[in-house]
Amino acid sequence: MEQSMSVVMILLVVFSWDLKEPKMSKKEGEEAIRRSNALEKDDLEALRKVSRQEYLKKREAKKLEELRDEIDDEQYLFEGVELTEAERRELRYKKEIYELVTKRRTEVASEISEYRMPDAYDVEGVNQEKRFAVALQPYRDGGESGRKMNLFAEQDAWEEHQIGKATVKFGSKDKKQSADNYEFVFEDQIDFIKASVMEGDKIEDEMLMESLEESKANFTLEKLKEERKTLPIYPYRDELLKAVGDHQVLIIVGETGSGKTPQIPQYLHEDGYTKIGCTQPRRVAAMSVAARVSQEMGVKLGHEVGYSIRFEDCTSDKTVLKYMTGGMLLREFLGEPDLAGYSVIMVDEAHERTLSTDILFGLVKDVARFRPDLKLLISSATLDAEKFSDYFDSAPIFKIPGRRYPVEIHYTKAPEADYLDAAIVTALQIHVTQPPGDILVFLTGEEEIETAEEILKHRTRGLGAKIAELIIRPIYANLPTDMQAKIFEPTPEGAHKVVLATNIAETSLTIDGIKYVIDPGFCKMKSYNPRTGMESLLVTPISKASANQRAGRSGRTGPGKCFRLYTAYNYYHDLEDNTVPEIQRTNLANVVLTLKSLGIHDLLNFDFMDPPPSEALLKALELQYALGALNKLGELTKVGRRMAEFPLDPMLSKMIVASDKYKCSEEIITIAAMLSIGNSIFYRPKDKQVHADTARMRFHEGNVGDHIALLKVRSIKRARDIRDQLEGLLERVEIEPTSSLNDLEAIKKAVTASFFPHSARLQKNGSYRTVKHPQTVYLHQSSGLAQVEPLPRWVIYHELVLTTKEYMRQVTELKPEWLVEIAPHYYQLKDAEDCLEQRKCQRAKDIWPLHEAAAVEDQVFTKKARLCWSLSPSFVSFYSLF
Repeated sequence: MEQSMSVVMILLVVFSWDLKEPKMSKKEGEEAIRRSNALEKDDLEALRKVSRQEYLKKREAKKLEELRDEIDDEQYLFEGVELTEAERRELRYKKEIYELVTKRRTEVASEISEYRMPDAYDVEGVNQEKRFAVALQPYRDGGESGRKMNLFAEQDAWEEHQIGKATVKFGSKDKKQSADNYEFVFEDQIDFIKASVMEGDKIEDEMLMESLEESKANFTLEKLKEERKTLPIYPYRDELLKAVGDHQVLIIVGETGSGKTPQIPQYLHEDGYTKIGCTQPRRVAAMSVAARVSQEMGVKLGHEVGYSIRFEDCTSDKTVLKYMTGGMLLREFLGEPDLAGYSVIMVDEAHERTLSTDILFGLVKDVARFRPDLKLLISSATLDAEKFSDYFDSAPIFKIPGRRYPVEIHYTKAPEADYLDAAIVTALQIHVTQPPGDILVFLTGEEEIETAEEILKHRTRGLGAKIAELIIRPIYANLPTDMQAKIFEPTPEGAHKVVLATNIAETSLTIDGIKYVIDPGFCKMKSYNPRTGMESLLVTPISKASANQRAGRSGRTGPGKCFRLYTAYNYYHDLEDNTVPEIQRTNLANVVLTLKSLGIHDLLNFDFMDPPPSEALLKALELQYALGALNKLGELTKVGRRMAEFPLDPMLSKMIVASDKYKCSEEIITIAAMLSIGNSIFYRPKDKQVHADTARMRFHEGNVGDHIALLKVRSIKRARDIRDQLEGLLERVEIEPTSSLNDLEAIKKAVTASFFPHSARLQKNGSYRTVKHPQTVYLHQSSGLAQVEPLPRWVIYHELVLTTKEYMRQVTELKPEWLVEIAPHYYQLKDAEDCLEQRKCQRAKDIWPLHEAAAVEDQVFTKKARLCWSLSPSFVSFYSLF
């Protein structure tokens, strides 16, 4: 009896508490239920899933609205415009997606049913909303679709709550979390073998990751100072400063992420050293590191800390820490050969062996011998430091540990015939089978990246909700800046981001969140043929050093995995240890002009770390003589000194110098500025190529040629900045600004005055044949003259590039008599019979055979005449020097 009375008392207490409980809204009731289900530790995961579902619903509605707006915009913008089949198919696809999603949302809403419990007899003071909160939730069975719609149906919610309570009392505290089990949804699959692990430095997980190439303005100065202390280089600060004090030349080896680039110059500045210069291989690195260091020091960028890159100088008289490209330090040698303004020079990322870096090695080594007070630091991210030490007279090596986590290396069981397709399949495998983490795929160029992006979108689009969201982000040099910046955007929860990149992501870019790297083992490498003067961009295998750099990208923020699309045998036996230095595979014309300007005349015996091919060096000397930069004795002329003042390719510099004669300097510096940008002037997206080509051809109206067309493009800010700098240099070389916009022939003659070695003549089959070193070449499809009928008979070109064929880029029509008029020392007109007697004209007959229109164009030629292009006597005497 007493026991039953106690039970009644407990029930009365509970009932009275329920009656007095304050009323809650429906939304508050639902949230209270969710919280009650998450009271136990093991149910936190369930609550997280519910929150995730709510976020996805809101995101779905937002994306649907954006898709509707995008469809409306495209219909408005392209009304009356004839679209390509691909564009019509894409628009039709977007409409179908929108209609299907809208229809599905309507059906789901109509399927939701409710159950209302009968009214109770005694409802006075009872919170009915809370009482029926669970019952009002839409019911779904225990299948997958039900869980997606609502995780807490009445029955499931009650059962999970009861099981949770039992688990707390009697279950294991170390409950294993079940991983998502995806069925593999693709036909192909790449089999990998885990071969090795690149060990990390066993650092603590709580250490903050430092990015060397980006600055975060929202960090306070105090927080930045604390972050500096967490870097791997910080414990070695005093040892490093002592080593610098004890030795004039020091080789520093430190992994990417150790903090050497931003911290070492600051340590030296804090220790009392005056102006410090630090070179970087790329413009982006110099700018971003300078911005970061200025924040850490609490100063304005451009004052105590600044940077200097080609056509942009962000420094002042107060600057004590100066980051710059190697080319800019070379230009400083012209005005100050002993670098008297610097107390320390740091050559960073020396392992990349760029052209400027290799030239700097010989110059700073010589300056260090002349100036015992100058400290010289050579910084590298690889362990190939012995070579640097030997070159700099057995300089000591100072090693700094990095902050890399362990990286698992996986190789394929067999070689992949199609590395592009294998990379795509591997990315999808990682996406559906691996835990969260971003994916970095290394490809060789823009075309491969766009192809991979299109295939990935197509495959994931067809799978729909079977797999999680895959965000695709490309990055390559010609991509617009705003699109490049998207690779740094955070990845939404539950999704994977795949970054499709060229080898620019090996060292120049640091992308947080990369956990998986796919390495096909190839890159595009520039190669120069001194005989033909052609630069080739060919797909070649990478080196072991590059492979290790790529793998290290996945170990920046945590343990990572690298999937190499080649076998372990290929890695150990087929790949070279290091990449061929740029100086051994590039045009040396600029190097020759720079060294000659510095008074270094014996170029063949210059102290190169890896000497360039003698043939390439002689070819560069020949070009400088042909341009008038060198005299018969190989000495720099007045024209050469004027050319050296411009931070341009020698042929562009000569074009500006020649513009003084033809009174068109204003137009020529505009053309030079546009050509300096490279091939990123026009953006040609793959899905809108027809519109891009149509817009581009508007600049070629009148068949004026590519050089003249560049005058009409006025909206590129960087080109305008370069032009302003070149205009400022005109006065320095005593060239008066003049304009001949209405005299296109004068402008073309000024272009011909520098590019006369690059002339070609039309052949019957529509190809062209170069005059110097005869070979068959073609107009590049991007040239405006490629669309002209009939094709021009004689042209000059800016450069030759070998891709699928030998192509001429930036082409302009010329009259053949200009070549003899402008460059009589390079081209010489002789009678055919005289040439045949001396057996010098056999090749020339193929270069310039007699043409019916030749006599009409120039009365100088007779019916029996041939045009024989050969070296003049003065050119032969110049060659005898070498």
